[in-house]
Amino acid sequence: MLDLDALKKELNPQQYAAVTTTEGPILIIAGAGSGKTRVITFRIAHMLDKGIPQSQILALTFTNKAAREMESRVKELTQKKLQNLTVSTFHAFGVKILRQEISALGWRENFTIYDESDKIALIKESGRELKMSPEAMDCYKIAILFSDIKTGRKEWKAETDIYRELYQYYQDGLKLYNAVDFDDLIVLPIKIFREFPEILQKYRDRYKYLMIDEFQDTSHQQYEMMHLLADKNVAVVGDDDQSIYSWRGADYQNIVNFEKDFEGVKEIRLEQNYRSTETILEAANGVISHNTNRKEKKLWSQKTVGNKPIEIFMPQNETDEADFIAESIQGICAEEKIKYDDFGVLIRSNTQSRPIEEAFLSANIPYTMSGGTSFFERKEIKDIVSYLRVIANHDDDINLLRILNTPRRGIGRAALEALNERASQNHSSLWDAIKSLQAQDGGANGADGLQADGGMQDGDFARDFELSRDEPLASKTAASQKSAGGPNGARSAALSPKTLGALAEFTSLIEKNSNMLGGKELSKKVKALVEEINYWDFLILENPKSEKAARFKYLNIDSLINSIAQWETNPDNFGKTSLYDYLNRITLLSRDDMDDEGDKGKVNLMTIHASKGLEFPVVFIAGAEEGLIPHARAIEEDEKNVEEERRLFYVAITRARDKLYISSCAKRKKMSATVDCQPSRFLDEIPPRLVEYHEPQQAVSDEKALELLANMKKMFAVPGNQ
Repeated sequence: MLDLDALKKELNPQQYAAVTTTEGPILIIAGAGSGKTRVITFRIAHMLDKGIPQSQILALTFTNKAAREMESRVKELTQKKLQNLTVSTFHAFGVKILRQEISALGWRENFTIYDESDKIALIKESGRELKMSPEAMDCYKIAILFSDIKTGRKEWKAETDIYRELYQYYQDGLKLYNAVDFDDLIVLPIKIFREFPEILQKYRDRYKYLMIDEFQDTSHQQYEMMHLLADKNVAVVGDDDQSIYSWRGADYQNIVNFEKDFEGVKEIRLEQNYRSTETILEAANGVISHNTNRKEKKLWSQKTVGNKPIEIFMPQNETDEADFIAESIQGICAEEKIKYDDFGVLIRSNTQSRPIEEAFLSANIPYTMSGGTSFFERKEIKDIVSYLRVIANHDDDINLLRILNTPRRGIGRAALEALNERASQNHSSLWDAIKSLQAQDGGANGADGLQADGGMQDGDFARDFELSRDEPLASKTAASQKSAGGPNGARSAALSPKTLGALAEFTSLIEKNSNMLGGKELSKKVKALVEEINYWDFLILENPKSEKAARFKYLNIDSLINSIAQWETNPDNFGKTSLYDYLNRITLLSRDDMDDEGDKGKVNLMTIHASKGLEFPVVFIAGAEEGLIPHARAIEEDEKNVEEERRLFYVAITRARDKLYISSCAKRKKMSATVDCQPSRFLDEIPPRLVEYHEPQQAVSDEKALELLANMKKMFAVPGNQ
């Protein structure tokens, strides 16, 4: 039982009003760090205390994680099991409705939910039925178009009209296969509610009290679902200043629509921030005040202890920026005794991650990457690094499996089974098994031989075996042992001359590149290897519809080679620049191998989008430059997008609790060129009195260096000695 007097002491007046106002339409504007989740959970607990049946309460949010957290906190607060309380994501709630009601639209109740790969497969099948040319179908773009059409984000136009019939075939195919796609989980319940008023009334009678979290992120369809369900007791919680998902259909204008569609809306503003210092909040307020279409609010805080200025650094390039971030983290850890996981490093684009990851690696700083793919986890980078690992250690089965048919060499599944069998028989590595089968030259076509054809037509060997990478090699070979008579069976596997030729080319390539093991010009040798295996042609074949995608991946490899060149010319390496040294260095990047450094955790490297809802004592915002934030592509699409980009910067600022660092480079490498950069316009919107600027260090002249050295000698000289 919640004590209202105790609640008054525990909550501020605005929070208390939001918790105890349970009747009628309520708009709760919850600023960043204002205790929104606390208010929601206390509000549900208070409603239960008032005697509202848990089955009448429906709370909707956007992620499974948020729904689980909300439900567990309510259960902890009430000390009840609450089996009839519905706390769910919009899409999970849509599934719940469809499981009960989809038969009204002609589907069977045991429908299948198609994921993106299923969706694209059905688009391809529908295209074949319509005899559309496969070359004319970019299924990825078509899938996005169909999603936009279905959810009302776009309408048919002259340039997209050619896909109308395909769309209808796709829709008919879904029903034929008793399937729905992800968009249908919202669209079809709305269709049911509109066409069958008695079904809608059943749900309105059940759910008398609705609560919507992150309301600024609702799409038009999610808003309509809520509007259809809600009678009058509906509370929506959100912050238009944190609306950053328009690209996936979110519309912060739903806050305005809510005030129009529901009479007598009571608005409660939560503006007291419990997260950040006053300096950080004033900076955030200063930036977001430049947006025109927003609810007027001003975050404030009573947190004045440790009120430090926001520091803005202007490094020469992304390498200097990354070094600054790594060195700052190390210094702060040493001086203030805080843990690595107290740091958030926020980037606007995935392309910014590589130099920062490199700097963390050099400084032995453990980190975790969220909201994007780590540079060293990208497929093209892993492919090339796998080559380097096999050159350094021929017996590395895991990496050999990855590259044996990448790029494709015509080494098929049957050939792999033969290699696995031989490795099992000899208790050897796959490399030794290859050598053994090559040596068995005369037995390939013998009477007892099992011919293994290497011409794999329908799939990529490397891709097929990617899924089973974590299986022990012994378990992978079990099936082949069984089919070939086992390690001691009567028959032994052999390979065709064609496959033996492909394997010979592979082993020759690896042995030829053993010159990398020496300590000179590693980057040039890696570049020559990439050219020798024709990796560019492989990327073109893998991305037949988009040379731009292939070029982007190839530029990542260029970036890898450039980073090797920078590393091997670094005087701090003391000449230790062999392939072994490099591989030892990047081994630290394996997240599974990284130590947690006791209780120090890992630095959080993430996109700004991924940081929403999180907070860190110390935050670095990297790349505060025109073209990155605001992002050039967003502004090119529509100049009005600058307001969403500003909201994104506001979200980044308000992730910081105690200290905020921002960096803006003078130059940055884009594609294969180095370009001049301009500081982000948003930096000028931070009140100047809150900021401390740091210009890049200038090179010291020889005379000045000698003078500094002489002064240091004097400073550390022992009395009596010169």
